[in-house]
Amino acid sequence: MNTSRLQAMDAWQLSPLLTRRELKAEDLVRACLERIAEREGTVHAFTQLDPDAALATARALDAGPVRGLLHGLPMGVKDLFDTADFATTYGSAVYDGYRPRADASPVALCREAGAVVLGKTVSTEFAYFTPGPTRNPHNTAHTPGGSSSGSAAAVADNMLPLALGTQTAGSIIRPAAYCGVVGFKPSLGRVTSGGVKSLSPTMDIVGGFGRSVRDVGLLGAVLTGDARLSGWSEAAPMRIGFFQTPSWPQADDDVQRAWAQATRLLSAQAKDCQDVVTPDNFADLIQLQKDVMTFEMARALSHERIHHRERLSAPLNSLLDDGMAMSSERHAEQLRTVAHWRHRIDALFERHDVLLTPSTTGIAPEGTATGDPLFCRSWSILGLPSVHLPFATGQKGLPVGLQLVGRFGQDHQLLAAAQWVHERLKE
Repeated sequence: MNTSRLQAMDAWQLSPLLTRRELKAEDLVRACLERIAEREGTVHAFTQLDPDAALATARALDAGPVRGLLHGLPMGVKDLFDTADFATTYGSAVYDGYRPRADASPVALCREAGAVVLGKTVSTEFAYFTPGPTRNPHNTAHTPGGSSSGSAAAVADNMLPLALGTQTAGSIIRPAAYCGVVGFKPSLGRVTSGGVKSLSPTMDIVGGFGRSVRDVGLLGAVLTGDARLSGWSEAAPMRIGFFQTPSWPQADDDVQRAWAQATRLLSAQAKDCQDVVTPDNFADLIQLQKDVMTFEMARALSHERIHHRERLSAPLNSLLDDGMAMSSERHAEQLRTVAHWRHRIDALFERHDVLLTPSTTGIAPEGTATGDPLFCRSWSILGLPSVHLPFATGQKGLPVGLQLVGRFGQDHQLLAAAQWVHERLKE
C-alpha cells in the first residue's frame, strides 16, 4: 500500500488491517512521520515529536498481541494533557520544560488500547484565546481555530488519523469545523480527566478528532469505556430537530448555504424533521457560559495568576481579574440556573432524537485569532454530547459543516445518528 494512501485512510479503515496483521504499525507510523516531515514546517501542528520512540512502540505492538480498539493507530495529544514521555506546557511559557511524572488518564487509556502517541499538539494558552503557531492546512492565511488547534490541523492534514482535544466553550467543535474534520465532544462527565489541566469543572470535556464518525466512535469507546460508541449499526431514519438558535443572524452566507443544503437533503430522507421551537430565554445561556467559565478559570489558574502574572497574556490576565471580581454567591446561583436548564432542555429530546445546529458563524477567519465559539457555548454549559460533521466548501476552498447535538448520556445514539446524517450530507 502506498504511503499517501495510508496517510489519508480513516482510523476505522486502518484498524482491522492492523489487528489482522495485514498492515504493520511500524509502516503506518513511518507514513505519518513522512507526512509530518513534509508539512509540519507549514502547518506547525506540534509542540514536540519523538519519532524514535513512536517507531519503537510500533515495533513492540507488531511483535506482541493485539492491545485494543486503537491497536497501532498513531495519535496526537493536545498539550493540555500530562504526558510522562513529553514535556507539557499547557500552551504557556510558564511551564516551559515541565515534565509530568505520569500520563493523564485519557492518554493512559489510549495507550492501553494500543495507540501510538507520536507527539504533543499545539494548544492555545491554557486553552483560552491567545493562539499558538498552528495554521489552517487548507489555507495557511487562516486560523485552524482553538483551543485544540494542533490536534484538528494534524488530523485534517493527514499527519495523524486521531487526536485528543478538550472543550470548555468551543475548543473541539470550532477547530473541527475550521479544519474540516469530525470532532466529538462527549456528554459531560463521561470521560475521566485526571491529569488534564482544569479550567472549568462545570464544563471541561475531553474528546477528540478523526476524519469520520466511525473514527471518533473508536476513540470515544476507549475514553468512556462504553463499547456502544464503536459498536453501533446504522441508525434508522430519525426525528431531527432543525435548531438555528437565537444566534442565527450571525451565521454568514457559507453557513446559511450549508444549512439549506442539509435541511433539504435530510427532510427528504429522515422520518421526521421539524424546526425547533426555541425555549424562552435560551439566548441567556451564552452569557451564563461566559460567566461560569470566567469565575472558574480565575480560580483554577490561581497559581499562575498569583505567581506568574507577567508571563500570561493580557487577554488572559483580564479574564482572571474579571473572574476574581465575581462573588461566590453569584456563582452558586448561576450553577443552580445551569442545573435548571439541563433539566429543562431534556424536554426537547422528547420531540427530537437529535438537533442539527450551526457549529460556527462561518469559515475559518483570516489571521491568527481563533474565532468565535458563539454556536458552541450553549451546548458546552448544558453538557450535551455533540459532533461536528464537515460536508461543504465555502469561500477560498475552506470547509463548512454543521453539528449534531444529542441527549445527555446518549452518546452512542448521537454517533449512530451522526453516521446516518453524515453519509447523506456527503452525497
